[in-house]
Amino acid sequence: MTLKKSTKPAQPTCAACGKSFAPSQLQTWQDIRPGISALIAADFPDWSKGAVICQSDLARFRRLYVERMLADERGEIGALEHQVLDSIETGQTVSRAPTAVQPATFGQKMADRVASFGGSWTFILTFLAVLVAWIAVNVVGLLAAPFDPYPFILLNLVLSCVAALQAPVIMMSQGRKEEKDRARAESDYRVNLKAELEIRQLHEKIDHQLAKQWDRLAEMQQIQIEILEEMAGRKG
Repeated sequence: MTLKKSTKPAQPTCAACGKSFAPSQLQTWQDIRPGISALIAADFPDWSKGAVICQSDLARFRRLYVERMLADERGEIGALEHQVLDSIETGQTVSRAPTAVQPATFGQKMADRVASFGGSWTFILTFLAVLVAWIAVNVVGLLAAPFDPYPFILLNLVLSCVAALQAPVIMMSQGRKEEKDRARAESDYRVNLKAELEIRQLHEKIDHQLAKQWDRLAEMQQIQIEILEEMAGRKG
């Protein structure tokens, strides 16, 4: 007595890449929105009712569909838009922490600390106390020979040096803050753009599903009408 070998049913193949996949990893022709389905049919003429496509190829055509939609609306797609399209295709997040984009150097950290201290009341009060003490020592005559008598030429030189050094340090710190704000704004733009595109795709998918349901309801209603007509004919 010979046993027959059990043969597994052949797995369906993707209409785009031609590879075999499990049914759970494939999307049928009926589930694809018309816009994306038209792009697939343009590259693969065999794409028709009953055909299936794998998830990776479907993600590629979804990206192409969104890319063309953006190009039609904005005319030109920049680097940020391409990053959003890549995230839509791969399913990755686009938000990034601004501090992780460009780590601060030692000089930038020191500039931030100096600028933070120079803009505080501690610096203002301390500097004011030094000025008052400087002027008092050289005017009241606490010393036999004042080291900087009126009109305080040395004090003017010190103030000029402090101002000359403080200005570029503050500008350096402000430039660092502008980089953080720019990175944060770009991250917000990527997140908002991706959310907008995904919401638009979700609306299209819902509309497509509703249209399919209406077609099925219409078909079921037609079947019911035919059954009722047959029953009425038999009674007659």
